[in-house]
Amino acid sequence: MATTERLDRYQFHEHDWESFDELRDWFEWEIPDRFNMAAYVCDRWAEETPDETALFVEDHTAAGEAREDGSGEQGTYTFAEFEAEASRLANHLAANGVERGDRVGVNLPQKPEAAIAHVAAWKLGAVSVPLSTLFGPDGVGYRLADADASACVVDGSNVDALRRARDEYDIGLDAVLVVDGSPEGDERAYNEAVPDQSPDHEAVETDAEDDALLIYTSGTTGDPKGVRHAHRVLLGHLPGIQTVGNFEFGERTRFWTPAEWAWIASLFNIVFSALFYGRPVLAHHGGEFDPATAFDLLDRYDITMAFIPPTALRFMMQVPSEGHDVDSLRVIGSGGESLGESVAEWAEDTFDGALVHEGYGQTEANVSVVENAALAEQRAGSMGLATPGYEVAILDPETGEEPVEPGEVGEIAVRYEGNPICFKEYWNEPEKTAAKVQDGWLLTEDLGRMDEDGYCYFEARKDDVIISSGYRIGPEEVEDSLASHEAVADAAVIGVPHEERGEVPKAFVMLAEGHEASDDLREALRAHVKDRLAKYEYPREIEFVDELPRTSTGKVRRQSLREREGLAD
Repeated sequence: MATTERLDRYQFHEHDWESFDELRDWFEWEIPDRFNMAAYVCDRWAEETPDETALFVEDHTAAGEAREDGSGEQGTYTFAEFEAEASRLANHLAANGVERGDRVGVNLPQKPEAAIAHVAAWKLGAVSVPLSTLFGPDGVGYRLADADASACVVDGSNVDALRRARDEYDIGLDAVLVVDGSPEGDERAYNEAVPDQSPDHEAVETDAEDDALLIYTSGTTGDPKGVRHAHRVLLGHLPGIQTVGNFEFGERTRFWTPAEWAWIASLFNIVFSALFYGRPVLAHHGGEFDPATAFDLLDRYDITMAFIPPTALRFMMQVPSEGHDVDSLRVIGSGGESLGESVAEWAEDTFDGALVHEGYGQTEANVSVVENAALAEQRAGSMGLATPGYEVAILDPETGEEPVEPGEVGEIAVRYEGNPICFKEYWNEPEKTAAKVQDGWLLTEDLGRMDEDGYCYFEARKDDVIISSGYRIGPEEVEDSLASHEAVADAAVIGVPHEERGEVPKAFVMLAEGHEASDDLREALRAHVKDRLAKYEYPREIEFVDELPRTSTGKVRRQSLREREGLAD
């Protein structure tokens, strides 16, 4: 088995802390030269505690058998079973030419195969590429082509998007495995190709700096950017997860999130952080989020720690919790968008004193600011304090240099050197990397302020990225998709406020000659974007306009559109 050490510095829960300052003073990064995530989240537990549960599994979709109590088809994976299945998949991928450093797409919903596919790639020293099942052919196709992926594990629910992407983007994949679907052409059915493989494949030795994850994030200009993360990224998450989790990592700890596992927050804040500590995770495949089902799952699986985005919490506030015993829940981590005091108060009342802790981060540097009620007060409107091991500052928003005075608004920045959470670089984008990392700081492109005690407050995005239900949406990608429709001459997209989702995209559309505005055309344009991009990216509002405001160089001026909507501030 690849080298594993206990790494005592990440065992926060084994200590009694007097203050947050004491914790920060005690903590220092412990990063072995040789570190493979698969060995730490899977292989070592298969050896030490093989019969302990790694994954609880429940399927609420049509494919899962419904039970009288309303639950879905259920199952579990012990760590021994989890490791054996990951080894089988690793052996299949290796037999089909996947080697160290190759990219492997993981286009799966919350199913055990999603976690297994990541671990299988890491066992080979390959690089996993998380892909949302909400992506259409453009979303899947661009990312797999840009990553030059060698293989993809795809769910039957999204395999049609992959097939169209392979045709349109000329993606050369050596292996395509279809989970719960019928294969075509050179594809193979997962449940036929993998079970016959050997259950033995130890994780290879990798350096902590070796690539492990290529995850794409949206920007304001151009195509999505591939964010390169090393194996060390898991270690970078642990201080934040321990702190947000209020050190609730005892033997009865159980984790769950309704967020899809293609998002770095759910994949590492919940799934692989839990497995690093040998704690079980609930994999629930249930389609769109249902608040009543969420209460049911928290009850039946005695979940103690959950990551629930603010949008999902607001949906849960609208349904009764009576009849569910949810007192096991001790901590709710949340983030990705503004939470609000009323949500935290509701959660504390509903879950028998459970704490809601906000965290702040982004794909390039996650969980950099956290709340921890055990050691530090929670201040209204604040995201919390810098995570142990992190240095966070508010820099001059114009120069990106000297920190501003306490209380002044500037750009949130994270010290780059020596922090394992920070990305290595953008995939094939050296100029964008250089713009992101300057003078030793990772610039978040978010505006915030910090009080005299170090508490951080989010103010706004510095760029035009739209944050809707925690998803980051690049307006240019939506604009390009709209412009590809025959009825559209040009389009501009901004974010507008939404009561439940924080923000939603609104499109301003100039029609091509011969086309007229109508409600039917609005629906057709929404469907066009849904079909090409991710389902969460479509413009929920569309306004037809005769012209768009432009700069002197001819670019659309989104700021003018925000001013028009009364959103200039």
